[in-house]
Amino acid sequence: MSRLLAMPPFSERDDAALLEEMNAVTRHHLEHSAEYRRIWPRFEHAGTLDALPYLHAGVFKHLLMSSASGRTRTLVSSGTAGAQSRIVLDADAAKLQSESSRAILADFIGTERTPLLILDHASALRSRDAIPARIAAAMAVQPFASETDFVLDANGALDDAKVASAIAGHEHIRVYAVTSLLWTHWSARWPHVRIDFVHSGGWKKLEAMSVDRGQFEKKLLDASAPGSRVVDFYGLVEQNGVIYPLCAAGFRHAPVWAEVIVRDPFTLEPLEDGVGLLQMMNPIPRGAPTHSVLTEDLGRMIGGDCTCGRRGRRFELLGRLPKAELRGCANV
Repeated sequence: MSRLLAMPPFSERDDAALLEEMNAVTRHHLEHSAEYRRIWPRFEHAGTLDALPYLHAGVFKHLLMSSASGRTRTLVSSGTAGAQSRIVLDADAAKLQSESSRAILADFIGTERTPLLILDHASALRSRDAIPARIAAAMAVQPFASETDFVLDANGALDDAKVASAIAGHEHIRVYAVTSLLWTHWSARWPHVRIDFVHSGGWKKLEAMSVDRGQFEKKLLDASAPGSRVVDFYGLVEQNGVIYPLCAAGFRHAPVWAEVIVRDPFTLEPLEDGVGLLQMMNPIPRGAPTHSVLTEDLGRMIGGDCTCGRRGRRFELLGRLPKAELRGCANV
């Protein structure tokens, strides 16, 4: 895995190396997770990435699956209906996940350290054993922070005084928030401050308010200095550490240490053309068998070179499978 993470995230892919890593991590989970072994008892080796075993994302709402030894923490999704996903994290994977998300985000927002404002409240960090998914998403941005402030008060309102204090004396800052909170809570105008707005989570609440991406970005950019930008990233609570920011051309790119497969919703056969269910895979997870997950998100693969200049596999995210259980807007 260290060899893949040492590569630029959107350079030429080495599918053979990725397949080798994916086979290795699959064997790891077969050896260390009795639940996973019961689901895939006869797996030995895959000759292609799309032949690797996978689990449906819904499994993690009903089973706490673990392949870890030593101290662990649990990442908890924030679903709006039904059970929450609970994902076991171990120390080794956490380090790799941090390296992964940092390398991916750096390609979009640079490496300069700036103040980071998180639209959440600090109490979300108090539990030492369970981490809300929205906080895990915020922590993807934290390596770029010179200082970090949580700027919602105990009642969930924006603390304007804390925002003003954090911004004072700075020309460039970053703000992270769940998508819907960024729309409803960020009302401040800072025309002399360049802001990187980084957000994640679904658009269901904004769609209900008839807010589209153009309106969303215009509101944020009109209230900040020229050069400000909005970075929307998609990811799974089950695959913390691998995120898929939206590029300038409107697509999402898999880094060289991850793969995206589209599967027919009825036959589950892999599709190179057409719309289907997204399967996300990467060899980082060691604490739980979340390395290959079939989602209820719809998308399609896009061939050819992207005008943004990034190499590798790219896809278009098209929304949720009709009648699928709503995931929380803080899911990442």
